[in-house]
Amino acid sequence: MSVVRDLRVLLRFRNFRRLLVVRLLSQGADGVYQTALATYVVFSPEKQTSAASIASAMAVLLLPYSLVGPFSGVLLDRWRRRQVLLYGSLLRTALASATAALIITGAPDWLFYVSALCVTAVNRFVLSGLSAALPRVVDEDRLVIANSLSPTAGTLAATAGAGLAFVVRLVAWDSDAAVVLLGAALYLCAGLASLRMSRELLGPDQELVQQQLATAISGTARDLVAGVRHLATPPRREAVWALFTMTLMRFCYGALLVMLLMLCRYAFSSNADDGLALLGLALAISAAGFFAAAVATPWAAGRLGAGLWIAVCAGTAAILVPALGLPFTPTPMLAAAFVLGLTTQGAKISTDTIVQASVEDGFRGRIFSVYDVLFNVSFVGAAGVAALMLPPDGRSVPLVVTVAVIYAAVAAAMARFERQPVSHQ
Repeated sequence: MSVVRDLRVLLRFRNFRRLLVVRLLSQGADGVYQTALATYVVFSPEKQTSAASIASAMAVLLLPYSLVGPFSGVLLDRWRRRQVLLYGSLLRTALASATAALIITGAPDWLFYVSALCVTAVNRFVLSGLSAALPRVVDEDRLVIANSLSPTAGTLAATAGAGLAFVVRLVAWDSDAAVVLLGAALYLCAGLASLRMSRELLGPDQELVQQQLATAISGTARDLVAGVRHLATPPRREAVWALFTMTLMRFCYGALLVMLLMLCRYAFSSNADDGLALLGLALAISAAGFFAAAVATPWAAGRLGAGLWIAVCAGTAAILVPALGLPFTPTPMLAAAFVLGLTTQGAKISTDTIVQASVEDGFRGRIFSVYDVLFNVSFVGAAGVAALMLPPDGRSVPLVVTVAVIYAAVAAAMARFERQPVSHQ
């Protein structure tokens, strides 16, 4: 099987394996930490959660980072990315420990959100660095399979982290603070694992490195304009389209996730713990879809092209999401979770590959940072739209239909672009 053969070859790259270990530990910690947030904010029996409160939490955690995201991209193109992974992980260790202390002491919610916001901001910074560094540890011929394995393995690690968090809650008498401390320990392990790579390995090139913070920030606006111009040139038109379509698909995913949270909390079970267990099962099934995408995407993208595979993923979601989601019953909804995992990750792998292949190394950090900003804004926007459309129990036919229409429009637009006679390489 070609995928298995390619994976075996890829894993022979020592530095790829080392970068992958950092990603697995980092995203495993994310799964632990985010599960603690979900149980504390959404599934606490004493809290009456609404779609509006979920949207507010997402806005608090994600929108402020969208304001500083472009600055982080500029710094990723000037600071040693290995050092970003190291110090970012150590900082998240300290911040996650502070979050645990706030939970234990019963601090006001706004302090809890500030702490969680800081962890999320650093997390996005680290993930951008991991993506920007990937072409430095594999050759161009194996970039697609690397993009299939690395982010998907990270997602599976996050899912495993979420499962581990459930186990810790059972052992530690439903202690969200204990779960957060476990996440802090895994962040520390990620930082230590990054030390196995040399400072220079992950780039950027020496002539692009700027050690003075003030100097780097003073040129942010100019550098961002240069990055946008670099992305807007004709050889990178496919990257622009891929980013646009992936942003819309992220919007759809965010709206459906908020709906799923409300359904698990109120419609599918009257017990908060049972609802949380069902949500965990749905996320595990979605992770299985992510794994299926990692296997299928290199084959499909190799035959159809990465852009057309994005169109196929969006078209599949347009058909199956309403078919499985509109009954609003647990079993079809779990099947829909698998479909969303497969199509969303398949499109993301293709988008990552298109952007990495099109963008020069000196611009990758800021482009992937902007990529993350688009993700955050679309996700929060989706949560806001869902808050307006969802009833208290989460059952909303208009929301499902709206998402299906967006998926269909994405599929049609991307397919039309790929059929144009102009070369996109």
